[in-house]
Amino acid sequence: MSAPALTAVGLELGTPVCEKGIGNVIIAPDSNDLIAGVRAQPYPVWPDDRGFFLEVVRMGQGVPAAFPKESTQVSAALSYPGTIKAFHIHRRQTDCWVPVQGMLQVALVDLRKDSPTFGLRNTIYLGAHRRWQLLIPPGVAHGYKVTGTESALLVYLTDRFYDPTDEGRIPHDDPSIRYDWETQHK
Repeated sequence: MSAPALTAVGLELGTPVCEKGIGNVIIAPDSNDLIAGVRAQPYPVWPDDRGFFLEVVRMGQGVPAAFPKESTQVSAALSYPGTIKAFHIHRRQTDCWVPVQGMLQVALVDLRKDSPTFGLRNTIYLGAHRRWQLLIPPGVAHGYKVTGTESALLVYLTDRFYDPTDEGRIPHDDPSIRYDWETQHK
């Protein structure tokens, strides 16, 4: 399913034509450059001499506060170094990502035609060195590349149970989005 074919009540999507690059690099959770509706928030980690404990989410609080208890699903994905998983797009589902191991180069692209940030791309480096929850609303294409030498573990919540009819895919090398997955600082 390509982005232009995805439509839902009140949500019309299109594929923007972008210059090659990675868009705005987000380094603060309250950045004015975030795509409309995307939210980021640090999550607590409690280290000690045995390792660490982290709070993935407190239901009813933080960026996924509005997720309904009766349909929220928690899942996890382990990806090896260098893996690219991109791009996914949903018409109805909201994601909340919590990377708990390794580092991810997260790529976001706003495909919502009525959005004030239509066509905007964000890059956010998340994981062991930037422990943020990331809320991704419907209509924002998303994906990641595992950076560094360690596998990455992504725990994520969705505001509804998995529905394969709501999941669209766009190739990571889409010729319109033109996201640059190469290492930027060589």
